[in-house]
Amino acid sequence: MKFTKKNGPIYLQIKEIIRERILSNLYPKGSNIPTENEFEKEFEVSKITIRRAIEELAKEGFLVKRSGKGTQVISNRRFSKLSIGQDFSEYLISEGAKIVKEMVSIEQFNPSEDSEIYQLFGETCFLIERRFKLNGQPYIFFRHYLPGWVNIHLEEWQEKCSIYMLLAKNGIELQSFTDKFAIEPHSQRICQLLGLKTKPILKRVRYAYNDGEVCCELAEAYYDTELQPYVVKSEV
Repeated sequence: MKFTKKNGPIYLQIKEIIRERILSNLYPKGSNIPTENEFEKEFEVSKITIRRAIEELAKEGFLVKRSGKGTQVISNRRFSKLSIGQDFSEYLISEGAKIVKEMVSIEQFNPSEDSEIYQLFGETCFLIERRFKLNGQPYIFFRHYLPGWVNIHLEEWQEKCSIYMLLAKNGIELQSFTDKFAIEPHSQRICQLLGLKTKPILKRVRYAYNDGEVCCELAEAYYDTELQPYVVKSEV
């Protein structure tokens, strides 16, 4: 069937087609999907467009790229794992927004023994800070806490790399999320990073768990809801 382009980013349209093929078991779990060249010929689009669609599916935990072994399906469950976690950014992109991710800092550190991070991850963990811009304006500030045993090479880290793709490469298959929302008193640093005047801000804390119910990531996100309200979009 010839691919018919619709309104919206083409890579998201192709991503949804590939995703539905995974969910319908056309590309079974454990198998490799077709190559970028094969998809390029099928959809008659650039390799960059195909690559971006596949990267989005990898971020959501459906695929993992293995060096020299192709791209493998690692999940075919509609509501499991990362599609829910990625939904808000994807919703904004589908509405025509431009999202740009910027690295703020990345470090390995030792949390204090009385902290929640210590209780979750022990003596050593990673802290990754990022900022998302929405149509050129600072919008979200993220803090990602990861266990110290995750394989991160600080000198090789790329700001466009997905946290969830990193976890998948470490063999971590996320199965559930718990979100907590609160209105956070202003922080001078966060206000500076988001270009805000002193005011309360929406904070979301997300706990991501593997199939053994072990927390593998704690993420704090701060949103400028005056620029864009937080939206929850669900599938049925």
